[in-house]
Amino acid sequence: MQYTCRIVGMEMLCAITPDRDLHLPVLCCSGMAPLEPVSGGDSIRSLGSYVEIALPDLKAGQVHEVVIKYSGGFKPANRAWMPLGPYLRCDKEVISLPPTPAGRHLASKAKPVAVEGLALVPQPTSWIPSGGSLAADGFSSDDPALATVADLADRQGMAFRGSHRVTTVAADLPEDAYEIDISDDGVRIAAGSYGGRFYAGITLLTLLQHGPLPKGCITDAPRFDWRGQHLDTARHFYQMPTILLLLDLMAMLKLNRFHWHFADDEAFRLEITSVPELWQKTALRGEGQTLPGMFNGQPVEGGSYSKEDARQVIAHAKALNIEVMPEIEAPAHALAITTIFPETRDPADNGAEQSVQGYRGNALNPAQPKTWKILEAVTREVGDLFPFNHLHLGCDELPEDTWMGSPMARALMAEHGLETTKDLQSWTISRLAAIAQANGQRPAAWEEAAQGAGGGIGHDAILFSWTGQGPGLDAARAGYDVVMTPAQHVYMDMAHTDDPDDWGASWAAFVDTADTVNWDPVPDPALADRIIGVQGAFWSEFTTQDEQLWPMLMPRILGVSAMAWQEQPPAQDHFLDLTTHYGLDQQGRMWLG
Repeated sequence: MQYTCRIVGMEMLCAITPDRDLHLPVLCCSGMAPLEPVSGGDSIRSLGSYVEIALPDLKAGQVHEVVIKYSGGFKPANRAWMPLGPYLRCDKEVISLPPTPAGRHLASKAKPVAVEGLALVPQPTSWIPSGGSLAADGFSSDDPALATVADLADRQGMAFRGSHRVTTVAADLPEDAYEIDISDDGVRIAAGSYGGRFYAGITLLTLLQHGPLPKGCITDAPRFDWRGQHLDTARHFYQMPTILLLLDLMAMLKLNRFHWHFADDEAFRLEITSVPELWQKTALRGEGQTLPGMFNGQPVEGGSYSKEDARQVIAHAKALNIEVMPEIEAPAHALAITTIFPETRDPADNGAEQSVQGYRGNALNPAQPKTWKILEAVTREVGDLFPFNHLHLGCDELPEDTWMGSPMARALMAEHGLETTKDLQSWTISRLAAIAQANGQRPAAWEEAAQGAGGGIGHDAILFSWTGQGPGLDAARAGYDVVMTPAQHVYMDMAHTDDPDDWGASWAAFVDTADTVNWDPVPDPALADRIIGVQGAFWSEFTTQDEQLWPMLMPRILGVSAMAWQEQPPAQDHFLDLTTHYGLDQQGRMWLG
């Protein structure tokens, strides 16, 4: 079976050459957005980005061409936009077709560019050299934080353990701050917390890979308490070793918050007992499953994380000074829930709203008792599992005019004096936040949770500003704590360039490494107390294999690290020179030059 696909202007030309006669096959595939056939077949089913196209009889050895385009005028930007997980269904047989070769190639290990000062990302607050260097084969210490660094170094294939003794002393320093003094007498670390000692060890580990240690004094402290990285494991199921490797990478760059996005339209990937149908019916997606193969790489694929998996992630992260925040997603991005539990929708709802992903009916109806039964159960069980006691509730991308065609929702709005979709969203997310808060979790949500009557979500929630910085600044002025995660700078699922041979999304921008530091997280100093952090994000619509993650993250995650830690945005030229000292291999393990 031969199959090729190429982009031709606004369309994609797929050529199928079967190795045998096929009677009325159906081409099944997914894309970055809703697809529709132009010629060569007829659409017989679609759900969001997934489409099934009925083909005529195919003859062995004869090429059949199918032309597909994106609905809504989307232009395929690069190879990532070509059909994902294509296969043929024919007389109950499933025939996989070759996937599009995916991902950018990682840069080969090049000679690092010389830099002034220390080759560290993020850069320390202060470095005062005293001249000369200290030759060290490695370090030994009884400190648990440095023992964790040694274990991390072993996993990364780096040298850290050795004969040079490191002395650690307690000091009155802020959380995660540290001082390192390197002299002929050895290495001395001063810190006031586990995190400070751990990050001092990370700095020593990095310097050790460059050769003899430069003598002098390093003083360092983070700008923000929240230094995060998000991963979407709903659209693609990442294996546990990949998640643990990502945590290792975060620790190497002094990031300390892992935003675990395991629930979305396409799946709920945590094995909870209160609503087991959620994960049991969405763990696998594709042929013969509850949901078809949206964003799949194969006809059937997926998985789910057990509670023991979650505990392993939490423990691994905790040792690395990282806290884990789960996300459950409401009221939109809930197609998995509304499909399994249609009672969460008003059967009399005649609204025609559709999400930007092309889904109809992907929002929970807050007037339905079943909606609250599920949300309360999920909120409490997920919240109880994660000791960080922060729970992200979602609240993004609610389709315009949602619930306006629902008599039950309209009655609820009248009861509470609400007028618009945003008003009802505000009421809904505020009620959910109250449940989380009563259960001991601090609620968090995307920027849209500040919209609507009554001031939005409230309840001391943290908001994540993703469409740009403007909504985050507005939320900060309204009294919310805000984490800046603007797509134009730190969404690492965006393509690096406009090259059609590149890989990634493009709806927000093309984001190269310089873009990750070409912005100021706090452009208004009056809001400094309300902007509490910076976070990178990675969405997985086009990721079908775990290893595709790494070339998208590196080197851009270095920019997230720099912006989250350093007091001032780094000079671009110096930062780009620093990035030549860092890289990842195909297994997600860091090398330092």
